[in-house]
Amino acid sequence: MLARALEPPRACLLLALASTAILLGALALQYVGNLPPCPLCTWQRWPYVALIALGVAGWRWHPRAMLGLATLVLLAGAGLAAYHVGIERGWWALPAGCVAGAGAESVEDLKRLLAEAPPACDQVSFTFLGLTLAGWNLVASLALAVLTGAAALDLGRRPAQDRLAPTRRGAKRTEPKLLR
Repeated sequence: MLARALEPPRACLLLALASTAILLGALALQYVGNLPPCPLCTWQRWPYVALIALGVAGWRWHPRAMLGLATLVLLAGAGLAAYHVGIERGWWALPAGCVAGAGAESVEDLKRLLAEAPPACDQVSFTFLGLTLAGWNLVASLALAVLTGAAALDLGRRPAQDRLAPTRRGAKRTEPKLLR
């Protein structure tokens, strides 16, 4: 079954569907679950938009090339997610775009900016099974990168011995004749 899922056109379609599901899940957490995203969370959504486009395009046109590009996009998304996990754990400094209240010129401006500001990137708002949403994004990006990389390299194809024409019991197995 995995071999069939790794056939390049089918893998492109599955990638587009998985990316759509991940993006819809993030939007559901934001709008239904009332978990506003921090700026880095918003940035982590963009690779999935690109993956939907690559998956749909690859479903009909040059699937192995599209899967190769998708693997690179997934690895970039995994890098962004790893950076976010590091910020959440305090391994490195908070980027300037994630600080609430920057650019206020008065106390009233500061109050307004703080009320409208998204959560800071180092504040964990939700965990599931011990991982933050950025951590789950890292896991999903790496898992999808492995699968798309395998499909791009066509590692799901069956060996030549298995592709031979089926035979009746006891009959000698022969390779299909090539056109000359």
